[in-house]
Amino acid sequence: MTNRLLPRLRTTLYALRGGFLVRPLLIAIALGVLGASLSSLEETVPPLSAWVPTVLFPSRADPQVAQVILATIAASIMTVVSIVFAILLMTLTLASMQFSPRILSSFVKDRVTQWTLGIFLGTFAYCVAALPATRSLPHPFAPVATVTCAMLLALICVAWLIFFIHHISQAISVNHIVDRIARETEGVIDYFMPDSQRYAYEPQGVPFDGNKREVLVGSAVSGYIRYVDTGRLLYLAKAMKLRVRLVRRVGHFVPAGVALFGASPEERVDPECARELRSAFDIGPTRTMQQDIEFGVIQIVDIALKAISSAVNDPSTAITCVDQLGRILIRFVSRNAPVSLLCDPPHVVRVIVSWIGIESLLDTAFEQIRHYSMSDIAVSMRVLRAFDDIASTCSDPRLLESLIVRGRRILVGCAERLNPDQIEKLQQRLSALEGRMHPVRTANVTEASP
Repeated sequence: MTNRLLPRLRTTLYALRGGFLVRPLLIAIALGVLGASLSSLEETVPPLSAWVPTVLFPSRADPQVAQVILATIAASIMTVVSIVFAILLMTLTLASMQFSPRILSSFVKDRVTQWTLGIFLGTFAYCVAALPATRSLPHPFAPVATVTCAMLLALICVAWLIFFIHHISQAISVNHIVDRIARETEGVIDYFMPDSQRYAYEPQGVPFDGNKREVLVGSAVSGYIRYVDTGRLLYLAKAMKLRVRLVRRVGHFVPAGVALFGASPEERVDPECARELRSAFDIGPTRTMQQDIEFGVIQIVDIALKAISSAVNDPSTAITCVDQLGRILIRFVSRNAPVSLLCDPPHVVRVIVSWIGIESLLDTAFEQIRHYSMSDIAVSMRVLRAFDDIASTCSDPRLLESLIVRGRRILVGCAERLNPDQIEKLQQRLSALEGRMHPVRTANVTEASP
């Protein structure tokens, strides 16, 4: 039961970590507790108020002044919070309409926005928690140090508001949006595709009996595969003496009842076993960046496609997107491919996982942009440059050949829509890309010679 809850707990923590709930709530609770504790401590230890300079709080014996200050700060903070976040939501709505609705998830994960909400709500909670300590009856008491800290928090909120406005004005620019998505995607690549594999084992030529009959286990719910706990899947397959083969990979949509994975031998798979194996999958209504490298690429492609549409006609934004896509692909090809055959013990295949490959990622990143930019010389030139940048960082002849083929498709597609001078520029850039192939072939011949 505990093992079954671990994937759900991980998914829940991932969702909460990237929302407006956990961090702002913790900050607000911490400052609220601070306000209540400090006012109580100040009443218990009266000399604590003596440390506050008289200039900051001259009316030490008048609790009404303390009440007015705390109430004014609390009311002002909530007014500012409502106005600022109403403007923020309107800005996000316009940004989602102009760029892509999928970029909202990256804004929700923005830590500056979360800290802003937490500090403002925390200051309000601090003032509300400190208000009961200020009283006129039966004995007048004014928590001087507590009110001074509230005034300090108010100044911090003013400074933070200026910083937040500056941050948002930069965050909604397309360059920062695309760069943030690219950095997040690179983080997924770094975590998911380390240079050295950790627990998985995939020797060459691992035999497994493909003739055994397997039973296809359908998904219990409809949604996107957001995360596959391969460690738990490998553990369950070994414990149940099964071989599990994933039918669809992370990022694919699986309707309820459609095959999610196959398990063999068939006679060992019962309903309880299928339920345990399903617990290693996180399936939800939206895609996430837990393991889905393609999702980050799709977000950038969406922005590029909307930019080169006839309604927007913004090739500069599309060029920025192409640059960031090239950056992601360079990081992807520089890493070891994820292991698809998980074995335990060695030479006994337990789990067969399909991950996205470089060809599929290239298709996702550039094919639609290539198709819709046939009449735009600037975007087509930049796509060829991205191919050349990727080719300059790899030595795999198959990948180089694929990039050259894709570059030739660009030239063929643009031949009917651009003038001869523009086609010549594209041809020059394609020739530079094709020239990358010759050093690789020369190196291969040199290694093969005795």
